[in-house]
Formats: sequence, structure tokens, C-alpha cells
Amino acid sequence: MLSTVDLTVFYGTLVHTRSLKDLEIITNGVLIVDNSTGKIVRLDRNVDDVDNLLAELKLGDTKVHRLGPYEFLLPGFVDTHAHAPQYVFTGSGMNLQLLEWLETYVFPAESGFKSIEHAEKAYTKVVSRFLRNGTTTCSWFATIHLEACKKLVDVIERLGQRGYVGKVNMDQNSPDHYCETTEASLADTRAFIEYTLSKGSLVTPVVTPRFAITCSTPLMTGLGELAREYDVPIQSHLCENEDEIAFTGKLFPDSKHYTAVYDDHGLLQPKTYMAHCVHMTDEEIDMLAERQVGISHCANSNFSLHSGVCDVRRFLARDMKVGLGTDVAGGFAPSMLDAIRSSFFASKTNRIWHRSSGNKDYSHLETAELLYLATLGGARVLGLDDAIGNFEVGKAFDALWVDLEHPDSSVDLIGPETHLQKLEKFLYNGNDQCLQHVYVQGKRVAGSAVTPFPKFI
Repeated sequence: MLSTVDLTVFYGTLVHTRSLKDLEIITNGVLIVDNSTGKIVRLDRNVDDVDNLLAELKLGDTKVHRLGPYEFLLPGFVDTHAHAPQYVFTGSGMNLQLLEWLETYVFPAESGFKSIEHAEKAYTKVVSRFLRNGTTTCSWFATIHLEACKKLVDVIERLGQRGYVGKVNMDQNSPDHYCETTEASLADTRAFIEYTLSKGSLVTPVVTPRFAITCSTPLMTGLGELAREYDVPIQSHLCENEDEIAFTGKLFPDSKHYTAVYDDHGLLQPKTYMAHCVHMTDEEIDMLAERQVGISHCANSNFSLHSGVCDVRRFLARDMKVGLGTDVAGGFAPSMLDAIRSSFFASKTNRIWHRSSGNKDYSHLETAELLYLATLGGARVLGLDDAIGNFEVGKAFDALWVDLEHPDSSVDLIGPETHLQKLEKFLYNGNDQCLQHVYVQGKRVAGSAVTPFPKFI
């Protein structure tokens, strides 16, 4: 029996995915959230009379949020890879390739986060921006600075985002002013993990070797041991750029390939996920699949830093865990809508290459697949698919209330659009102003609506 004490009821169109190709558009849906837990407790489809249903459930006095004809609910977006400190120079240096870009922009900018005041100001801006863009869950890289990393955790908790946060580790091949000793890096990582675990349940610590180039064998081995000790995830970069791959091979000649470098140091675990994976051999993909490692596809960054075009079909064909990442600031847009669009173009590019090579059966990513990768697929990468990613009963209500008729919406509706066309117009033409309300764990945390909460009708 549902109690009327603390429930929120939504009535209208609900859109989510149940698997990679299973897009469900629920019309006249009734979704009920228990506000005390922030979880979905009931979902009904094709309800012609919501008031009658609530009366049958003895919830006749419960107020209902009724979505308009150009409004619908989506699951919140899951960004599986972003660099919080790099937001300060987003859009800079897009003429450079990865390693030169790191030296010119990244390391100098991240060095400034030794200042806690600077960190709090920058992190408040970037997390707020991501929330306004509908990113309810994000996996963040921070910097090497322990106190600033703690500040990022505090900001995420205060603003209400669901966050995975990593203190970056670097003890070699880094500027003198932005490098750690192995011992200090491991000690600070332990302290960061314990600090984050002491906070609220929405924030999770992630072991974060920047990439193999900046991490010695003792550091990577120690980080793998910490991840196992505390049972926390691991994130890093893999096979992003051809120069990076060549340099890594010279640094670790005893490893069979780049992917094996991480495996040889105990870093490829079921809770591990790697960003990019653009230039992968079949043998490397086999290793990731066997280790149950997830992949964050960052198409904008791969284009912007001249890294290449990742063919995610190679991973999806193996039923591997794949999600999308903005990779701010390698990617210049702090929006998962851009990640969806960039991934669409990357898949179109791969389709052209495959078909010109005689593979006429290769297909680009469809709308259902793109939405899946931005929501449930990303949740699966982070090990959260039992908790978020769609509107299944028992999951947290992490959701976006989309309003295509908001006065500042970038979508023009001419009519009569189908429900699928409304979704596609949002994904390909929409902006943050279309997001009237953004919810995490049932709590409104952002949105473009003039009033803080929708009116009851």
C-alpha cells in the first residue's frame, strides 16, 4: 500500500531505454516517486484516467504533475568521463594534438588548483553547468592536490549531483611543478578515498592514474591494491592517440601492448573503465572484454584533438559496457547532447569507411542506441545500472523534464510531430533551456523553469 504522505506523481509521456536497441516511449504514463527515498515506486503505462487510477490506489488526494503535449521525462544523462579543472580553459588549443595540448594547456591550468579558493570557484561553476545541461551523474578527474580534490567532493555533494571523483595520480613524465612522489601519491589517494567514503552516498571515490605515461610501476601497482582494498572503481585513459601509444610502448617494453600495461599492474578489474580506446587491436579488445572493463566513448575530444574516430560497434558487438563522455576540456562542450551528436557523426564516419571498404552491412548508431549510451549504457559502465539509467521501479528518480516549448528553447515545433520526432528534435536541436527541471534522487537540482517546481494541475 502506497502512503500519500510523501509521494510525487508524474503523468504524461515518459521516454527511456531498456536495452541498447529497445527504446520505449510511454504515452499517458504514471510514474510515482517516494520522496523519502527518491526512488520510483510505481510505473503504469497507457493510463487514460490518472485520477481514477489514484483513487483505486487510495491516493485520490495526491497532487499530480501533468506534462504538456510537448513535454516528456527522460532519464538523467550519465557522463562517464570529464576533467573538472579543465573547464577553466574549455575550447582552447583545439589546433594541438594530445601530448602537446597537455603540456601547453592542461598541466599549467591544473597546477593552479593548489589554491583551494580557486578550486571552489571553478568547481562550483563546472558542476553547476553540467547539472543545467542535464548531467545528473558524472565521472570526474580532478588534480593531484588532495585538499582541492576534497573540495570537489564537497561541491558535488552541496549541488546534489551524483558524482564519481578521482584524485589524479602522476609521479613521472610530468612538469616539476605538477608532479608527486610515489609515496605521497599513494598516501593522498588513500586519504582521499577515506574522505569521500565518509560523505553522502551520491559521491563515490575512483582510483585515477592519469595514464600510463605519467605513472611508474610502483605507483600503478599500489593504486591497483588500493582499489581492491577499498573495493572502489578505477578510471584512466587508453589508446587515445598514436603518439601516446608509441611513447607508452617505449616506457613499458615488457608489456605486450598498451592495454597489457594496465593489466600487468593489476588495474584492469570489473570496476575499471577506460576513456577513448580509439586505436585498439582485436587482442586488446579481447583483454578488456575478459576483464569486464567499461569504455567511455568521447567523440568530440577524439575529433578536436585529432586523435581519431573510435568505432564503438567493435565493443557493442561484444556486449561490452560502453557509455559516452564529454571529456571536457579535450571535448569543448559540457553537454551530453553534444556527446550524443558527436557520437552520431563519429558513427556516420565509420559507416562511410566500412561501406567504402565493402562492408555494406555496417550501420551507424540509431536514436535508441545513442540515448541508451547516454543513460543506461553510462550507468552500466559505472556499475550503477541497477540504480539509475531508466525508469524501472526501484531505481532512483534521476530525470529530466523536457519542455520543447520553453520560450528560450532552440527547438521549433511546426506540427504534427510524432513522439519519436519530439525526442529526436530534442537530442539533435535542443539546448539546456529545454530542461525545465533536473532531478537527482528525486530532488530538483537544476532547471530553466521560472518557478522552482512545476505547478500542480
